[in-house]
Amino acid sequence: MDDLKLLVPSEADVLVRELRSFQPWDMGSEEWNQHHESLEKLNMQAILDATVSQDEPIQELLVTHRKIPTLVEELIAVEMWKQKVFPVLCKLEDFMPQNTFPIYMVLHHEASIINLLETVFFHKEVCESAEDTILDLVDYCHRKLTLLVAQSGRGAPPEEEGEYSTPMKELQKEAELMEFHIALKALSVLRYITDCVDSLSLSTLNRMLSTHNLPCLLVELLEHSPWSRWEGDKLQQFESGYWQTVTPSQQQKLSKLDGQVWIALYNLLLSPEARARYCLTSFAKGQLLKLRAFLTDTLLDQLPNLADLQGFLDHLALTEAQPPKKDLVLEQIPEIWDRLERENEGKWQAIAKYQLQHVFSPLEQDLRLQAQRWAETYRLDVLEAVAPEQPRCAYCSAEASKRCSRCQNEWYCCRECQVKHWEKHRKACVLAAHGGQSQVKAAAAEGQPPMPYNPLECPHQTSGSQSGLCKCPSLLGGEASRREELLTHLPRS
Repeated sequence: MDDLKLLVPSEADVLVRELRSFQPWDMGSEEWNQHHESLEKLNMQAILDATVSQDEPIQELLVTHRKIPTLVEELIAVEMWKQKVFPVLCKLEDFMPQNTFPIYMVLHHEASIINLLETVFFHKEVCESAEDTILDLVDYCHRKLTLLVAQSGRGAPPEEEGEYSTPMKELQKEAELMEFHIALKALSVLRYITDCVDSLSLSTLNRMLSTHNLPCLLVELLEHSPWSRWEGDKLQQFESGYWQTVTPSQQQKLSKLDGQVWIALYNLLLSPEARARYCLTSFAKGQLLKLRAFLTDTLLDQLPNLADLQGFLDHLALTEAQPPKKDLVLEQIPEIWDRLERENEGKWQAIAKYQLQHVFSPLEQDLRLQAQRWAETYRLDVLEAVAPEQPRCAYCSAEASKRCSRCQNEWYCCRECQVKHWEKHRKACVLAAHGGQSQVKAAAAEGQPPMPYNPLECPHQTSGSQSGLCKCPSLLGGEASRREELLTHLPRS
């Protein structure tokens, strides 16, 4: 891996210099696509550099050319596009794209930016180079974590009963899943910002501690633990882009995401600058004292520094709550979100219709050219290095090398696991199967339900065959299959 390079230094310098932010109406345009490809290359190279623990030129270039504020503005612009324009596109009755991948790339753009920021914000000088946009980034992280807490409080969304779907509905489901990944990246970025709490501006500190009350929000995250779930009697944790089953012997081990929350809490509550400015009201006191139940001996053995936090909480329990502060404070406020919303007020419907006609309805030849550029960007050797973890079996969570030949979505380590998982996978497989949409529409037009498909049987099966099965494999493997899976889980460090 040491010799693996996606970008030579001179090329990386050019790409960083050319980084700029785009307005919501420019998302998905030809120029924007070139920008997205450049950003993806920088993202993958930054992860490669961080993985092998060598010098990190991408981080140095972003600081030198003062591009961190540009990335923050682009991050918030694409977030606004997803909230204001994407829902309008989904509701347009005359919008039935043959291929939704151009829209998917815009949705994926936010994940690419936050992943790059997560990689480079490990270094404190990056936080300092964000300048005034650090306020906007703190607000962004707060929005994502608040949404994460709200979703975990409602529990998992119920499965839809209907078997009919459209490409846009499938894209909406992908966007919801991507939001979960993005929120976890935002948590890491916020934790790195708290590492610099002693050097942050007073406005940023006030935003984190008073306006958003981040310590209490982090307590909520620990309580709900949205990155953990129970499947029957098995505990699963989301790590490295996958839900992984945790063995009973490992269930007391601190997960990486829980560790991020604890470190952020430690920084916000025990830093001298933060303690001097955080008002411990009765509500804050009640929320923070909930942490005492989590501070077990097992946790303290894994993060010994939390003993100081335990002592702080013991002292807090014996002190009186403070009254809310009513001081008049002049402070900076984040301006990117408000500015973009003000500039585009009343234009979201027009932007959606414009992009419908000129951006997201490309000719087939244009789509093929774009697909070729994407293939050149996502080189398999680089993807393997960036995302070294093998896919996991959908049934037993072991490393998997093959997947369902029909839908090509689920991975399995062997045929036996595929057979055992079929009852759960059946419905999703029918919906995702290639050509399934045309089959569903044709059957609906004739008033007949679509024929069920079993991937354990070959799609070439015919009613006239003697055995009912042909020699085609029901598990698919190979380089193309692995490339698609790596691209799906690219935004990670």
